[in-house]
Amino acid sequence: MIRLLFVLAAAIGVAQTPAAAVKAVEPAPVVKKHSIVLNGKTLEYTTTTGRLPIANEQGETEAHIFFVAYTLDKPAGDKAPAKRPLMFSFNGGPGSASVWLHMGVLGPKIVKMQEDGSYPAPPFELVDNPQSFLGFTDMVFIDPVGTGYSRAVKAELGKKFFGVQGDIASVGEFIRLWLGRYGRWNSPLYMIGESYGTFRAAGVAGYLVDKGVAFNGICLISSILQYQTVQFVPGNDLPYSLYLPTYTAIAWYHKKVGGEFREVVREAEAYANGEYLAVLAKGDRLTAAERAAAIEKLHRLTGLEKRFIERHDLRIEIGRFTKELLRERGETVGRLDGRLTGVEGLNGAPLPEFDPSMTAIRAPYTALFNDYARRELGYESDLTYYILGGGIGPWDFGAGGNNRFAETADALRQAFAKNPYMRVYVGSGYYDLATPYFATEYTFSHMGLPAKYKGQITTKMFPAGHMFYSFQPALVELSKDIAAFVTKR
Repeated sequence: MIRLLFVLAAAIGVAQTPAAAVKAVEPAPVVKKHSIVLNGKTLEYTTTTGRLPIANEQGETEAHIFFVAYTLDKPAGDKAPAKRPLMFSFNGGPGSASVWLHMGVLGPKIVKMQEDGSYPAPPFELVDNPQSFLGFTDMVFIDPVGTGYSRAVKAELGKKFFGVQGDIASVGEFIRLWLGRYGRWNSPLYMIGESYGTFRAAGVAGYLVDKGVAFNGICLISSILQYQTVQFVPGNDLPYSLYLPTYTAIAWYHKKVGGEFREVVREAEAYANGEYLAVLAKGDRLTAAERAAAIEKLHRLTGLEKRFIERHDLRIEIGRFTKELLRERGETVGRLDGRLTGVEGLNGAPLPEFDPSMTAIRAPYTALFNDYARRELGYESDLTYYILGGGIGPWDFGAGGNNRFAETADALRQAFAKNPYMRVYVGSGYYDLATPYFATEYTFSHMGLPAKYKGQITTKMFPAGHMFYSFQPALVELSKDIAAFVTKR
């Protein structure tokens, strides 16, 4: 459409001087009616798809944020639409569009994967979602600037949004705008984020509570609120211990570790939380006997060869684990989901060529969202829909030279302090190497959260990976959990 405007302007001689240049006008959101059968009942709903302008303090538009909203036409019971729960949803990256939660768990249509979440045969299929959250909440899916169809109006403005604080502020501003434009200021409000989206959700909760927007609940899917727990950098041994229980779970799944699942995982948790931390803290001061005992223990808990553990100084990073665990089979295991495997050509390489759990989802979700946006939502654009990466520049994690790791756990703590009725749901996958569950447990136990609020936090483990909802039984269970979470008063 924008290209057509310039062609027409040139044809009639309008755009011959800078002063007369044509300015593209953002079209109004597209509104369409739909229906779906959930639990034997036909629900009529409306989709609103478009972009909202994000302006600076001078009122100048600096970016447009793309969204897809689902609102029920006839809410159950006597509640007015404005009183129905409303859930804002986004994914992470940073640099990821909201498509994964949108078309993997919440929306009325989802991508059909294999039952275990592995790659489906093309052409891909979009199917009705009997677990859709639409049965109990309206939903707004947000693509932060640089993801999906969201863009800064000028390339040089992008860096304002490509960082912890700019991202939180722009998503917070979008939510404020949306509540006003669509008359939902006093609806029960919820957020759901996945991966870096949990980091964003915690930050947005703290940011918006000071602007008069208080959330009833926040759902954190595959959470990361403290980057110290996952960054393998010299001097930071914490991740090695926090990843160990996930290594054990994945090794057990692939029959590299024996025993009953919960028993062996609990053993890994106990070792990671105690003796292993002490071993790592000693560094070069370890005695030969202590070192040999640690190697034996890690070998038994991970299935990795003792010589491999020795060569890597008892410290195994993610990529080395995923490449080494099944090397003798010529396979690598997934980072997003350690249950999934792939076959690589360079079996002697020290690190994987690709993540088989990422390749399983990228093509199906990309193809089906682009088709769905045009065919069912009625939204057309020649822009590239940036599903994961490609639309953002270097990310500013906000360390500011003060040697701190990026974190938003404290913002979540402050949100609790200022909004004592807020509740949090935390879901994690046993086989997730992107945001390991034991790191999430560590973060929540080190937030300094007063005991009175801990009863408002619900945690749940699932037998799958980062996108644990791609495992069909986990999807069913998660939907029931969140329905109970949202409808609880």
